[in-house]
Amino acid sequence: MFALPRPATQQLRDALAGEPVRLVECVLGDFTSVARGKLVHADDFVGMGGCRLPSVVMGLTLTSGEPEAVFGPLLPDTYDDMQLVPDLRTLAPRPGRPSERTVICEPTGALRTAGGPVDASAWSPRAALRRVLARYAEAGLQAQVAPELEMFLLTRDAADGSLKAPAGHASSPTRERACEVASLERLSHFEAYFDELYAACDVLGIPVNGHAHESALSQYEVNFRHGEPLAMADAVFRFKRVAREIAARHGFLCSFAPKPFLGEPGTGMHWHFSVQRRGAQWPHLFAEPDGRDSAALGHFVAGLQAEAAGAMAFFAPHDMSYVRIALSNASPSHASWGPEERSLAFRIPASGASSRRVENRLPGGDANPYLTVALTLGLGLHGLKSGLAPQAGAGDEMALPRDLPAALAALERSTVLRELLGGPLLETYVAVKRHEHAERAALADPRAAWDLTHLLELA
Repeated sequence: MFALPRPATQQLRDALAGEPVRLVECVLGDFTSVARGKLVHADDFVGMGGCRLPSVVMGLTLTSGEPEAVFGPLLPDTYDDMQLVPDLRTLAPRPGRPSERTVICEPTGALRTAGGPVDASAWSPRAALRRVLARYAEAGLQAQVAPELEMFLLTRDAADGSLKAPAGHASSPTRERACEVASLERLSHFEAYFDELYAACDVLGIPVNGHAHESALSQYEVNFRHGEPLAMADAVFRFKRVAREIAARHGFLCSFAPKPFLGEPGTGMHWHFSVQRRGAQWPHLFAEPDGRDSAALGHFVAGLQAEAAGAMAFFAPHDMSYVRIALSNASPSHASWGPEERSLAFRIPASGASSRRVENRLPGGDANPYLTVALTLGLGLHGLKSGLAPQAGAGDEMALPRDLPAALAALERSTVLRELLGGPLLETYVAVKRHEHAERAALADPRAAWDLTHLLELA
């Protein structure tokens, strides 16, 4: 497995030195990237080297269901404890909580399974990304990534529960009635929200780079600066949480659900990827010095195309995700690639040779950032090592699954994805998603009773 090394006691003490710290928030991201964990006293955090947490959290569904296919066969039904190991590089003050700190953790410790003991890190999306990055280092490569994240600001009508655009503040008489694409005036109505959000991002080290009104009613896009893949996945994980928390304090919802309005564009989480050779005179893998696309760019894309059907179970992880694709507005439905066009799954933006990159436009706002980055980089590396050739066009052979069960079936068939993610993570993920799908399908109105009740606030 690939457990995070435990910091020494003195490292933990040194990390908390300076201003008095009373509580430390130990944060673990699950498959949906809901932040789970504990607030522990600083002395206990140092003494325990983090904290302990029941392993049940690694197999919970979005609605905290405990699937029979998970507990017993895949994870211990005794909910054995696991150790949460803090990554001290992520230690930061909690915004607005001067005597508290927050730190991203990963699980470790042997868990009893039907096949024998398995380290808890096998179920960690963050550890899965670190394993992929270790493969890049072994190959003499490194990557840079930059996310673009869309989100909706919403309120529910008190009379009928329908979704509407919120007012900028409680006493405001105005609200958006129809989509105001790129409106600076509407953006200004929410300056208090974005000011607080940016301030929290500064405290947490989230490198936001600007925002704008997007192309749907009350939809906004936040851009991030490029950076190291693990740090940027951490940034998106933290951003989604803090954006929701601050919106709640302002009296409205922030949602990353993939399709809140059937008649409006959905929510995307687009990632730009570039790869560099370590120590090379010309390090940029995706372009030649004269500006031409390199053969390696095609191989990287081909790796993504070859396994895109199974990867869709992660890029589009909920039933609602496929509504975004079926009622498409520049949401790709095929594993297509090429320059510029925004309906492509794998787009090559116009750029200079030193900034040539691949944009993965398949993930929705509900995708797990760690698994999204792990899969894109891992499958790209598979294409590079195998010398795969990219496929042109968008024929039937390039069509992507149109529903979650089909994507999960493709995921189960993929030996490449199983090797990349490991059996415990893949099998548990499939079981959790099938449980969520069945729970939703059993409802009389799945969209109202599941998507807009649970996914709207937790995606």
